[in-house]
Amino acid sequence: MECEPLYYWSGPRYEWPCINNPCTWQGTLTPYQRHAAERIAEAVRSEDKELLIWAVCGAGKTEMLFPGIAEALTLGKRVCVATPRADVVRELLPRFEASFKHTKIQGLYGGADKKDDASQLTISTTHQLLRYREAFDVMVIDEVDAFPFHKDPSLPYAADRAKTLQSTTVYLTATPRKTHHRRIRQKKLPHIFVPVRFHGHPLPVPLLKMCFTLKKDFQNNQFPPSMIRWLSVRKNPDRQLLIFVPTIELAEKLVETWKVSNLSTAGSAAPVHASDPKREQKVDAFRKRQLDVLVTTTILERGVTFPSVDVAVLHAGHEVFDEAALIQISGRAGRSPDDPEGEVLFFHDGKTESMMKAVREIKNMNRRGGFSRP
Repeated sequence: MECEPLYYWSGPRYEWPCINNPCTWQGTLTPYQRHAAERIAEAVRSEDKELLIWAVCGAGKTEMLFPGIAEALTLGKRVCVATPRADVVRELLPRFEASFKHTKIQGLYGGADKKDDASQLTISTTHQLLRYREAFDVMVIDEVDAFPFHKDPSLPYAADRAKTLQSTTVYLTATPRKTHHRRIRQKKLPHIFVPVRFHGHPLPVPLLKMCFTLKKDFQNNQFPPSMIRWLSVRKNPDRQLLIFVPTIELAEKLVETWKVSNLSTAGSAAPVHASDPKREQKVDAFRKRQLDVLVTTTILERGVTFPSVDVAVLHAGHEVFDEAALIQISGRAGRSPDDPEGEVLFFHDGKTESMMKAVREIKNMNRRGGFSRP
């Protein structure tokens, strides 16, 4: 707060220990993942200033980080993995704790139980970086293109201030912004491209469904008839369902409709959004399959993994669903090797440039990954 003093430590820098064999993860990387992982580790060893990892949704970016983080910890460096969303911190923290069992790890986000313990490996929201100055030797910015990081100038500022002078920054994204593409073309931003999901299957290509009565349906808090028809013919009705809507009000009202209509026979449903006080519990219940349907805003568009879901976007032409959001939302489906072909549908009352660009980009990524099917 503006009325609170801000203190900097001006004493000697703390020397973090060199940890031998810090990574306890026993998994195997694919050739694409291994190539990216080796490049990250090299950037850490050489103290390269920046590296962008451009990997499709579901490529396994977290596992690609493990060798580079292990290299940093072995060299006695301090590491931060920062992400714009608290949900992502809560999902990543147990994965890192299981993969670096002998390293002290801290998770920082609004509402976290502990924020005063120093750790050599920190998983944090980008907002929490305001707490640090020249603290981290390796800074990983996950989902660097995501809101609010790319919209709020104070967050990149905080990330830069939190790094040491000889730090290495690794950016992770599935949907680079124009500034990233421009810097790549100008050869000012080293990058590695990973075009294939870790399980070797293509990205699900969204289907576009026209809904002539969409606005009227929403005014009456009803689901579009075309969506109701799709629910009755889903290829795998055992999959859970993520329904994305543009507003909090619509999410809550549609769930009430779901509960009192025949749709309730398809399973239990709940709304979730950024200001929902039970958001964490609902997401956890969905992950444990205690809920069948989540009607959500864009808060779950990225960074969370559910093994077997179909995805529907209602009013896909709304301004909140830009190209990057639609690509990320589509990437929630088909993330498990046991069920790699989840369905993705965009329900709309008129195609938009964002919808068309999203579909073209997904098809392009599949082509670059060696998948020729449309």
